[in-house]
Amino acid sequence: MKKTFITLILIFSIIVSAVPAQAEIEKTNRLWQDETVYSIMVDRFNNGNTENDFTVNTLDPLAYNGGDFQGIINKLDYLKDMGFTAIRLTSIFENSPGGYHGYWVTNHYKPEEHFGSIKTFKKLVNEAHQRGMKVMIDFAANNVSQEHPWVNDSTKADWFITGNKENTEQPWGNELPDLNQENPEVKMYLIDAAKWWIKNTDIDGYSLPEVNDVPIDFWTDFATEVKREKAEFFLLGVPADKNVDTQDYIEAGIDSIMDYQHSNLLRNMFAATDQSMGEEKNVQGIAANFFDNEYTTRFTSDIVEKRQFPGSRWKTALTYSYSTPGIPFVFYGSEIALNGGEIPDNLGPMNFRTEKELIEYITKLGELRNQLPSLTRGTMELLYEKDGMFVYKRVYEGETAIIAINNTSKSQTVALNHQQIVAGKELRGLLAGDLVTSNDDKYSIIIDRDEAEIYVLASQSGVNLPLVGTTALVVLLFIIFLAVIIKRSKQRG
Repeated sequence: MKKTFITLILIFSIIVSAVPAQAEIEKTNRLWQDETVYSIMVDRFNNGNTENDFTVNTLDPLAYNGGDFQGIINKLDYLKDMGFTAIRLTSIFENSPGGYHGYWVTNHYKPEEHFGSIKTFKKLVNEAHQRGMKVMIDFAANNVSQEHPWVNDSTKADWFITGNKENTEQPWGNELPDLNQENPEVKMYLIDAAKWWIKNTDIDGYSLPEVNDVPIDFWTDFATEVKREKAEFFLLGVPADKNVDTQDYIEAGIDSIMDYQHSNLLRNMFAATDQSMGEEKNVQGIAANFFDNEYTTRFTSDIVEKRQFPGSRWKTALTYSYSTPGIPFVFYGSEIALNGGEIPDNLGPMNFRTEKELIEYITKLGELRNQLPSLTRGTMELLYEKDGMFVYKRVYEGETAIIAINNTSKSQTVALNHQQIVAGKELRGLLAGDLVTSNDDKYSIIIDRDEAEIYVLASQSGVNLPLVGTTALVVLLFIIFLAVIIKRSKQRG
């Protein structure tokens, strides 16, 4: 019986391998807009090395909780399996005591010892690269810790600005000394340090905290120098929870800005059902699509406040983020709908023992985003929008994707005509398996509430032959297998 079973499995494998599958268009020379980024606050993600757990107190949200580089290394496969192609780490530099968040910098050339050694960090970058994943880290150029050696060095008094520079209110609980980037020595130090990390660790990008509190001229020179070190190096500006005019920063060489106005629009759209899209602004550079980050309350808190089910809201929200122009930035814990209010409540510890339904959904989204260039590089055209029902089209080099998201409280039907989608073809759903054929030169899309579908436009087949064929084959083999078992059982009897 064992031989018969193995034979059946082999036959099944051969036939299934011959069934045409949705073709994955290989993306050569990956662009940053092709990436899907998982943002991590190092201390709060995963503890992989207890030897650096001095002054750790997991019961205190304002103390080190134990997350480190090794912990991230241990979870790289977890992130890759979900479809993430890059990670972003909040500041990793040496900090004064209590700086679990990384923003009380005392040395731009050393990693924080709670997180691990430079050797372990290099291993992290190498392990990520072996998995085809890029690594970004925060580079704090605006200020340093009050306990930085420069602060009490009289020869460096002009390295700081006092009184004539508007301070951003620090979310981390202290007033930080502002660096004077117009001082040539300060400028050279920061640029040299930034280039040092690229040379010595091969990182792929910087996120720039409080980008709006640093002179534009500095960023122009900074961007020129770091991109000279590594041509495709990515720069992401992260304002401290305030709206900024992004155009000047984009022109200075920063590739993308975390735009809180755009983020708030997304949060309002998806925290509850039946919400109109409102006015989407023209995002400069490459859009950073995010719902929350280290500066904000968790998006889940918005959902809970509106008495909605977090899993459903996150699914529709992430479908939109993954399928519209720009780069999705997903803050750690979003895959388990981690909740939290203001800092530090929004920086709770990650929990890897949890319900997997949302993780499985994100995995499927990541798979489709990596398979379909139209989702990352395509033009975008809104075909239908009303009170939370969205249908839009992405087109890239002959590939057309139609995305339908029902973020309403009822099932919805949307009819699209041949002027919106070429007639005589079919829409093959890749997220939920729906199939919509052209009828009288129209496509009638029916989506249940809280559901979404990502279709590709394909030649009309009438039926989903690969699916039908595979299903029939599975049933046939199962019947044969049962017959063999029954026959053997009778022979033994």
